Amino acid sequence: MQKHLNFLASAALVIGIAAPVWAQDDVPTADTVIATVNGVEIKLGHMIAARASLPQQYQELDDKVLYDGILEQLVQQSALAQNFEGDLPARVTMSLDNERRSLTAAEVVEEVLADAVTDDALQALYDRQYGDIDPEEEYNASHILVETEEEAIAVKETIDGGADFAATAREKSTGPSGPGGGELGWFGPGMMVPTFEAATIALGVGEVSVPVQTQFGWHIIKLNDTRKAAIPTLDDVRGDLSNEIRQQVAQEAITSAASNADVKVFADQVIDPAILKQTDLLE
Repeated sequence: MQKHLNFLASAALVIGIAAPVWAQDDVPTADTVIATVNGVEIKLGHMIAARASLPQQYQELDDKVLYDGILEQLVQQSALAQNFEGDLPARVTMSLDNERRSLTAAEVVEEVLADAVTDDALQALYDRQYGDIDPEEEYNASHILVETEEEAIAVKETIDGGADFAATAREKSTGPSGPGGGELGWFGPGMMVPTFEAATIALGVGEVSVPVQTQFGWHIIKLNDTRKAAIPTLDDVRGDLSNEIRQQVAQEAITSAASNADVKVFADQVIDPAILKQTDLLE
């Protein structure tokens, strides 16, 4: 960026950049003229728009560095643009058409979205998604994992004989939960392999299963507790619901505009889709 600052010092002599001078009570606006290049104005709004379009890594630069760098870029572009003679090539005019179309369409969508996310709309969507939900059962279990069925049977007999489950898990289990007494914490449907889940669901609180085989080995499972999963509150999911409303309203606006427009697609023109690669047509 230092070379940009050096350029500004010399460019001021060549094309007449002057720091803006405002009266003490003046408040800068988008139309405030920051510089002129051969009489062509560069306004504060141009600089703000340029900054907003920068990649995120540039957004975090020092404000003064960005200000000077953006002003320099706009001055350079303006000076170069004024040297252009003749008609702009199609690749430029078509790109400008696309950019204007895209930005204008985005403005329409933003106007539609301005009042889309209301408290009533959020509450209605929340009620539809969570109002009649039946909370899932969650399970808190521990297990002891061994390699063979014979080992599992022996462990089960030890537990049935009064041995402490957690102590036995720390001694016998080969799974990563062994050092923690075999505790797996809380889990809901679909979070464990089907065989393990089915065996857990079949238990009563405090009961210990018979040996259960999965692809990981043989398990002895103890169901510690059950509970109903908590249903998120409106505040918990407000952000997600807001995004969903905005996406739905935006899509409705787009669909409505397109369906109500007088659209004519000239299907009688047989065009190979690969022609879109022919950028030479824009020369």
